[in-house]
Amino acid sequence: MMNLNRKPLVGVISDTQTIDPHVFHTAGDKYVTALAQASGVVPIILPSLLPDVQVTDYLSRLDGIFLTGAYSMADPDLYGESRIDLPYRYDARRDALAKALIDAVIASDLPLFGVCRGFQDINVALGGSLHQAVQDVAGFSDHREDKTVALAEQYAPAHRVDLVSGGLLEGIVDRPSMNVNSLHSQGINRLGSGLSVEANAPDGLIEALSIDALSFGLAVQWHPEWEVMENREQKLIFEAFGDACRARQSK
Repeated sequence: MMNLNRKPLVGVISDTQTIDPHVFHTAGDKYVTALAQASGVVPIILPSLLPDVQVTDYLSRLDGIFLTGAYSMADPDLYGESRIDLPYRYDARRDALAKALIDAVIASDLPLFGVCRGFQDINVALGGSLHQAVQDVAGFSDHREDKTVALAEQYAPAHRVDLVSGGLLEGIVDRPSMNVNSLHSQGINRLGSGLSVEANAPDGLIEALSIDALSFGLAVQWHPEWEVMENREQKLIFEAFGDACRARQSK
């Protein structure tokens, strides 16, 4: 029998990185802490162990999936392009796990929330493409952070996003626009199939999307996890994800 007194379990995608001399499966503290504090769920880090551990081995035990940001980029081969000449980091094991999780989540209507690279993972998994360097594309602003300043400045509000009227995100935060941080060099070029735009930056870059086939499927390009308990709008987004996971748990 389902124990409805327990907190929902949310699977958190992991990155693989070498911390010399070994490979580790990691997820940032700021993400798992935001999920625990603002969503009220128990985050479970999912190792990238395909094909030895399949998503179907654990998905039915989870109440939601969270796709974090990352220092790596989705391999452009996944959307039919070659890597440009920039010192980007790639993570093939994360790419494979993201695709498997997204496909399985859509098939089972599990709540899904993605942030930054997670936002891009969803778009690529559903047939979309990315600008590999937004700052070099005519008409777009430079959306990167200044890595020479303190973290508080890097994650400070950088620009406004305008929310699509009647969309999922507008319904959550109950306002037509809000200010967000900006710490990315890639962004959506071609929108994937079955996705709806939820917010745009002033330069027209897509900043949030929803997945049409899911009861709750939302992703944002910015970092709502940063100091989430002190930011009303970002906290509302995490709370909405937690509520969706609790609703899923009660089924």
